[in-house]
Amino acid sequence: MSRAILLVDHGSRRSAANEQLERVADAVRERVSDCMVAIAHMELATPSISEAIGACVVAGADEIIVHPYFLAPGNHTTTDIPRLVEEAMHQHQGVSVRISEPLGLHPKLVDVILHRVDAV
Repeated sequence: MSRAILLVDHGSRRSAANEQLERVADAVRERVSDCMVAIAHMELATPSISEAIGACVVAGADEIIVHPYFLAPGNHTTTDIPRLVEEAMHQHQGVSVRISEPLGLHPKLVDVILHRVDAV
């Protein structure tokens, strides 16, 4: 079984914002060696969720874990991303897909906040 992690953010008209997700993916790639890591933007930029899922499947993934790179479980993470993933999966029968929780309330995020505050 070949697994892929698909990081999904909102997408932006600003290329610097979109490039940040690629840098996050690079950091994840450095930590995992047993699966591919890809990115997608929910809207406003490419690759779309459908395009990225297709690329993962073409690269050999038969299991895809979608991680919404969002802070809170809002409408995008609970409704929009699941809908877009489901629509994309109609073209890829036999591929397992699961969606993780967004970043949410995690103790390490508190560490990041305090680090950023201390840096000011």
